[in-house]
Amino acid sequence: MKSIPQALVELEQNSLSAAICTVVKTSGSTPRHSTSKMLVYPDGSIIGTIGGGELENQVILEAIQAIGTDQSKLIEYNMTDPTHGDIGICGGQVTVFIEPINPSPLVIVIGVGHVGKAVAHLAKWLGYRVAISDDRSDFCTQETVPNADYYLPTEMKNIPDQIKITNGTFLILTTRGASTDIEGLPTLLNTSAGYIGVIGSKRRWVETVKRLLEKGITREVLTKVHSPIGLELNAETPEEIAVSIMAEILMLQRNGTGNSMKEKY
Repeated sequence: MKSIPQALVELEQNSLSAAICTVVKTSGSTPRHSTSKMLVYPDGSIIGTIGGGELENQVILEAIQAIGTDQSKLIEYNMTDPTHGDIGICGGQVTVFIEPINPSPLVIVIGVGHVGKAVAHLAKWLGYRVAISDDRSDFCTQETVPNADYYLPTEMKNIPDQIKITNGTFLILTTRGASTDIEGLPTLLNTSAGYIGVIGSKRRWVETVKRLLEKGITREVLTKVHSPIGLELNAETPEEIAVSIMAEILMLQRNGTGNSMKEKY
């Protein structure tokens, strides 16, 4: 069986999630001492142990929840009297720190023109994992975007088959035309992506919606799409547009308002 340090390396290399659970304080009689650790995966499987029994079962459930919310937690357990809701009869108390380990959010830039390159560069600088995709293979290379994490030279509809899309994935369509979006969006709308944004004018999006409705996509599903993409900055250059797009993503990710800080203070 792999050790926890080995598993942590694997998590980093494969952009996987888990939670590390550490006994940080004990008093009285307890099954394990302080610094005992257990790694919990989203499916409830574990590496290591903090003592077994109901204590471990409760910590596993809390760890799975922490992975989902991406929030650490410190929990105290009594192990004195099960008739009063305690989780054991050892006679002691245990404090466990649960720390979720989630990969950095993933930005997938679809369409690697001038704006797409600028978005990929800015997203990487902001600490996101970045994938670029274009059906023109010569646009989707390390030469065009040197610092991307993944290169997906494929049609838009094939992207979910090549990379895992979760609610921590932000899809940014900086494509060359509505026809490309109309062809590829139906597949992306079936994913659990946390954000789908489409570049272009209001007129372009109205036409795209019309064509997608004709394909059987419902208006309710189409409300998932942000288009025109980004915050209103009167941006003009590719770099300025990239700032507008990533500002909207940060606002949504951090539950911001997009208002001027002057209005807040």
